[in-house]
Amino acid sequence: MVLLPTDRMDSLFSPRCVWVNGPIIVGAGPSGLAVAACLREQGVPYVILERADCIASLWQKRTYDRLKLHLPKQFCELPRMKFPDHYPEYPTRRQFIDYLEDYAAKFEIKPEFNSTVLSARYDETSGLWRVRTSAPATGEMEYIGRWLVVATGENAESYVPDIPGLSGFAGEVTHVSEYKSGEAYCGKRVLVVGCGNSGMEISLDLFDHGARPSMVVRDAVHVLPREVLGKSTFELAVLLMAWLPLWIVDKIMVFLAWLLLGDLAKLGFRRPAVGPLELKETHGRTPVLDYGALAHIRAGDIGVVPAVTRFTKTGAELADGRILDFDSVVLATGYRSNVPQWLQGNDFFNKDGYPKTAFPHGWKGQSGLYTVGFTRRGLSGASADAVRIAKDLGNVWREETKPTKRAGACHRRCISVVF
Repeated sequence: MVLLPTDRMDSLFSPRCVWVNGPIIVGAGPSGLAVAACLREQGVPYVILERADCIASLWQKRTYDRLKLHLPKQFCELPRMKFPDHYPEYPTRRQFIDYLEDYAAKFEIKPEFNSTVLSARYDETSGLWRVRTSAPATGEMEYIGRWLVVATGENAESYVPDIPGLSGFAGEVTHVSEYKSGEAYCGKRVLVVGCGNSGMEISLDLFDHGARPSMVVRDAVHVLPREVLGKSTFELAVLLMAWLPLWIVDKIMVFLAWLLLGDLAKLGFRRPAVGPLELKETHGRTPVLDYGALAHIRAGDIGVVPAVTRFTKTGAELADGRILDFDSVVLATGYRSNVPQWLQGNDFFNKDGYPKTAFPHGWKGQSGLYTVGFTRRGLSGASADAVRIAKDLGNVWREETKPTKRAGACHRRCISVVF
């Protein structure tokens, strides 16, 4: 439910100040959309602010062409709407974007696009949140309300590591957020920095388009088969965890990986001492799912190299002392939260932009602060938090808008603070 003219009392204050008679949601990615849809179901009005000109800008503008959901679609659905039956088990990037656009249309979610949040702070004197934004068409605006929902998520900003010599490398340097296809790299020697799911998939994409990729494997990493006997590895793990302790499931996953993928140490991969599920639970590190890259690594089509010590003008010096030449570099180094850049005077988040309280209790802070999309559990974690947030706000909203016995009582909240 978007705000009605009576909910947005622009005329009460200055033209650049908007009173929001409901929560202020920052971010119109899947997390923000999920909260908005659940709030609509609860009958709670809201405003949703989005810095881009579209919903789910990460998916629409910063993902590569061959990307598919890494988990089966049933684990990636947003609340109250399933994927279409004709979608494959692992929907493509385009199919997921279509799903999100249909989701926004179904629940009549209409974000304030091109609205970049400059700051958000809680005003102790008035008991209200003040969210300052900037937009090309209107300039600076301030949204004021009792509740703030932080839905910018874990992937708000591209992360570029500080590697010595990178700025002096003469070839092309591209972050994964700008990479679309390996077509432009045909015949080139490409160093892919990062061996997560994106790094593995981009290395495969580069090879498929005639490039000669090498992938940097710096840290220990769990590599699991995407499927076991036709069933998703993730789905199998979920089923096992319903009956067995996490540590036993971890041992089963590691054994299956060894059985199906072989000894990956020979290929340059070291397994962490902690199991894949425990590592995800405690540190948010997602295991890598093999989509076919390992076969090409074994065949020598995709190289595996250790950490980069420094870049040279024509290539990179590696931790084992080798100096190799490359034409291009793709940084598959991921993303990070940007919450510390704009949320002021609040210690609910740590310096890395994640709630200090672990899942499943990190969705609610003090003074009307809520967070969604920071669970390190993907879309299913965001959906679970969205349902909790909407239910909590719905209860507060119904309590505050109860009719009173006094004649002529107003069902809307009012404030006496002068801005």
